[in-house]
Amino acid sequence: MKRIQFFVTTILAVSIATGSYAQNTFFPTKAGTVLTYVNNDAKGKTTNYSRMTIKNVEGSGNNMTISYVMENLDKNRKSLTDPPMEIPCTVIIKDGVVILDMNQMFTDQMKDQQIKMEITGVPMELPGNMQPGQSLKDAEMTMTLDMGVMKLSTVMKMTDGQCLAIEDLKVPAGTFKCHKITQTVTTTVMRRATTSKTISWYAPGIGAIKTETYDAKDKLQSSMELVEMN
Repeated sequence: MKRIQFFVTTILAVSIATGSYAQNTFFPTKAGTVLTYVNNDAKGKTTNYSRMTIKNVEGSGNNMTISYVMENLDKNRKSLTDPPMEIPCTVIIKDGVVILDMNQMFTDQMKDQQIKMEITGVPMELPGNMQPGQSLKDAEMTMTLDMGVMKLSTVMKMTDGQCLAIEDLKVPAGTFKCHKITQTVTTTVMRRATTSKTISWYAPGIGAIKTETYDAKDKLQSSMELVEMN
């Protein structure tokens, strides 16, 4: 069950943090690139780290397919699972628009638990020529895990997306010129819905630099920022 919870949490994190980026480019396009992020709670205390590694890049310019893996780490940057569990993902860049289709995700580690997974919905997109004031398309993901004796369904909707500004942002990994974006995220698990707001900063050629998550009362709940890039 712990592995299942880890899997669901990681998928939701990928949806928000990796959202969609492209040839402007709001995503790394060089194989071997490793991005490490720190995840903090509302008080700024570190809870864990996450790591994204670019494995393969096909195509060039405004049309590419990028394969990468996501991994959750503890406060000491060690794997949370034994053996280590990586979530393979694929980002498609088509005509300069990055498309994150969660149905591309796959993990061999789920096979040994005899779990069937189905992911459907509307992929998230982010245009490379995004400008302040520009609205983003709504996105939606429904993930169903069939564990034989029970099914767990999670629905996540991302709405009201908008580019707020282009500004410089300083994080532990350096200072970057970023596109600042806001979205409303509604997550429904076992018929219980929660709504939050995210404010994210994306840099060309890198992707997510920082993300802050607020509850329905605009109270900071958590944050994530880039601490290392290799």
